[in-house]
Amino acid sequence: MKLLRFGPKGQEKHGILDADGKVRDLSGVVPDFAGEGVSLEALDAIRALDLASLPVVEDPGRIGSCLASVPNFFCVGLNYALHAKESGMDAPTEPVLFSKASSALSGPYDDVIIPRTSTKGDWEVELGVVIGKTASYVSEADALDYVAGYCTINDVSEREFQIEKLGQWIKGKSAPTFGPTGPYLVTADEVGDPQNLRVSLDLNGETVQDSNTSDMIFSVREIVSYMSQFMLLQPGDIIATGTPSGVGMGMKPQRFLKPGDVMEVEVEGLGRQKQTTVAAD
Repeated sequence: MKLLRFGPKGQEKHGILDADGKVRDLSGVVPDFAGEGVSLEALDAIRALDLASLPVVEDPGRIGSCLASVPNFFCVGLNYALHAKESGMDAPTEPVLFSKASSALSGPYDDVIIPRTSTKGDWEVELGVVIGKTASYVSEADALDYVAGYCTINDVSEREFQIEKLGQWIKGKSAPTFGPTGPYLVTADEVGDPQNLRVSLDLNGETVQDSNTSDMIFSVREIVSYMSQFMLLQPGDIIATGTPSGVGMGMKPQRFLKPGDVMEVEVEGLGRQKQTTVAAD
């Protein structure tokens, strides 16, 4: 299933694409896509519906984030070897975990707002994993059974805030609009092997990132299992699984976002995003 949310910001409804690519309205039929609304049980309830009986949305308008909110917005750093190299860091021996503020969640076509004091805004295409069942001390063999689905994420970053200031990376990852997510939450059964998906990002029409999730150092299976040893993963949690090489910080000379830049972000089978950068008020 391809699930999505549509409508003006803060007034989104939730729906599903039918076999003909039409949006069917799920609002009032099942809960919105957040928390238990994307649990494995909730997804099974959607599968049991007769989609033909649901109203067609002729003009969905704006497409919002495929999740209404997230309990946690987790991230994995340095999860592609070439990205670790371009960042001047050794490839990690275990997953590097950090978080984005949940308030960074944004629509896939919404503007990305460059913070007032930003000088080093950057882009990161990533495969997003949405948890569908409470996970604690999960084995690698069972880890994918806890995944509700997958989505495209742009882990927008501010490198000065992230690296040059004291404290945790979260400061450089969490500005409003720094988490474009969607357009679709694609259920795990439709994605198949999450380790064989092309990930790419174009900046102003130039392809700057182009890789495949097969190049991840730690697989989705390993990441979910590893994280569950340290924390309780909950339905609706999202995990951005790392970005390949080609970010602005790694270029020579370095290249950072400026107002008017256009990012087009895609993970194979999960939908393509497009954002324009604007300066903060």
